[in-house]
Amino acid sequence: MKMTTAQDIGLTIRRRRQELGLGQQALADRVGVSRQWIVEIEQGKPRAEVGLLLRTLASIALQISITPQEPAGNVLTEKPGSSLGRDRDVDINAVIERAQRRRT
Repeated sequence: MKMTTAQDIGLTIRRRRQELGLGQQALADRVGVSRQWIVEIEQGKPRAEVGLLLRTLASIALQISITPQEPAGNVLTEKPGSSLGRDRDVDINAVIERAQRRRT
């Protein structure tokens, strides 16, 4: 699932929490934060401590996967012989989507 805003992340957390039958307080207790913090995250709070956000996601069996956007432009260049990108996960769905877009 592609998420580009804090609101997208908040909505995903809310939906998953509801799928699991958890109330906001129950999730807050699992994470070790206040119910108000959960409310704010679910509403798309743009500034949240990354560690708490990751702990929240883990507590509802979600994880973040970061992939490069295409085209990358001049954001990062790889030098010959470097190990950059060799251990990178590949999102096969994104590769297929790009290939299909090029055909049309």
